[in-house]
Amino acid sequence: MSKMNAALYQGNGKLSVKQLDIPEIDEEEALVKVRAEGVCGSDLLMWTDQDDPAGVWSWSEEPNSLPTGHEVSGEIVAVGSKVDLNRIGERVAVDMIGLGVNCSTCFFCRQGQSKQCINKKPDSGGGYAQYVKRNATGCFKLHENMGWDEGALVEPLAVSIHGCRRGKLGGGETVLVLGAGNIGQTAVAAARAMGAGKVMVTARYSHQSDLAKALGADVVLPDGGDDLIDAVADETDGRGADMTLESVGGRSGTTLFQSIELTRKQGRIVILGGFWVPIQMDWMEPLMKEQSIIFSNCYSILDGRHDFEVAIDMMGSGQVNLKPMVTHRFSLSDVQKAVDTAYNKKSGSIKVQIHQD
Repeated sequence: MSKMNAALYQGNGKLSVKQLDIPEIDEEEALVKVRAEGVCGSDLLMWTDQDDPAGVWSWSEEPNSLPTGHEVSGEIVAVGSKVDLNRIGERVAVDMIGLGVNCSTCFFCRQGQSKQCINKKPDSGGGYAQYVKRNATGCFKLHENMGWDEGALVEPLAVSIHGCRRGKLGGGETVLVLGAGNIGQTAVAAARAMGAGKVMVTARYSHQSDLAKALGADVVLPDGGDDLIDAVADETDGRGADMTLESVGGRSGTTLFQSIELTRKQGRIVILGGFWVPIQMDWMEPLMKEQSIIFSNCYSILDGRHDFEVAIDMMGSGQVNLKPMVTHRFSLSDVQKAVDTAYNKKSGSIKVQIHQD
């Protein structure tokens, strides 16, 4: 079989399944049959008009020639000549945008920071397809008791683990997570698993609040206003959080400003969310409070271990259970329903996944 099904963005918020060639692997790559793929908020943002002068969210008219998707689990079905043949049949989570496409020889790759690679391979398509190809070194074996749905959650958990590691989360510290979407939920789980003493999270919807509690949040807070300020003060003896994980991003600086206000003096603020437009802010407050603002982009190798490895260990051991995050599952042929459900925040969705047999 030389062809595969792949969902391509057609413009104006519409996707359709087309036939594409199955990617050809090089000597260091693996061909992975996709079993589960998560719909990420960044996928939706890619298809919106970022240049709208009114700041209104609208679907882009520009179609894509390749499928997107970076939350992938699947089975290795073929490998290149330099890859151990025993890896065929392995169940894996795939680092689609870092180790899976890096050059391995530039300065950043040699430091284990593959996401910062300056010689990445050309885009060959993502997980909204039957098959993907990536460097075999970017394919991480799943624990035997992990299902495909959990495998596709390794990536978003790794994002939050990376943030906690970059922020140097200490045991017993009070952590505030701003936002209870996909990354906010995995941030709650990661902070709890990595030793936080108290985990607080802001949530807009009741289903987000319920899940955050199940994943380890001690306190769920309103997502803005004086009530939020007062609640954080009450929970921290007036100091503010030791570390805040900002998981929202977007077109507004609201959560960035909140993170500065709600974090204690000499505390740390870790930015996980992507701000898609320039944000103006007053830098005097974080300066006077001597706060550290740390930007965290995806995942890498820290202290000799890739964030995917840490995530798989947490999930495989049962320390973290993210199964309740997956609220909706669709087939690839129903990709439009999957995207519409993820886009509609009133649908009750948290993590929407596309599953394939």
